[in-house]
Amino acid sequence: MDTIRAKSSLLVLVDYQARLMPAIHDAARASANAVLLAQAAKILGIPVLGTEQNPTKLGPNVEALRVLCDEIVEKMHFDACADGLLDAIQTSANGARQIVVAGCEAHVCLLQTALGLLRAGKQVWVVANACGSRKPQDHDAAMHRLSHAGAIIVTHEMVAFEWLGSCEHPGFREVLELIKSG
Repeated sequence: MDTIRAKSSLLVLVDYQARLMPAIHDAARASANAVLLAQAAKILGIPVLGTEQNPTKLGPNVEALRVLCDEIVEKMHFDACADGLLDAIQTSANGARQIVVAGCEAHVCLLQTALGLLRAGKQVWVVANACGSRKPQDHDAAMHRLSHAGAIIVTHEMVAFEWLGSCEHPGFREVLELIKSG
């Protein structure tokens, strides 16, 4: 599989909803890593899409992530691809084939959305340390299943440095400061 290239990728943040996050194991870590990744994406000009599961019942995403999203796809299906995510990708990034995904719950909406992206022919990287589930074993099972389905499991730092590609990238210092502060 290719390395992740900033020019051909997009970041999708799945269901970091304020009412859900208190139930997520180690939610603060997952949210902080997702924020850092979204901030790096913004610095590097990479589109950021968010999703919200049944927002009338579960409310919006946490504000720190919501403000970093170029667009939010509201959904009722667990797989956001069934509710317009693929159209949003096409509009936001001219059909980017490289999709970096993180979110909650890892074994439900994140898993089903990543599988939907794979079925649609996208290359998918799942940022394990920016994903969460209520139970750690559900998170682990989701990462294992996604790996076997063809997604590449990564960390937020792996993604950021692949997006940069070189210490000579104009955004290197700014992204490095984000990572050091995280």
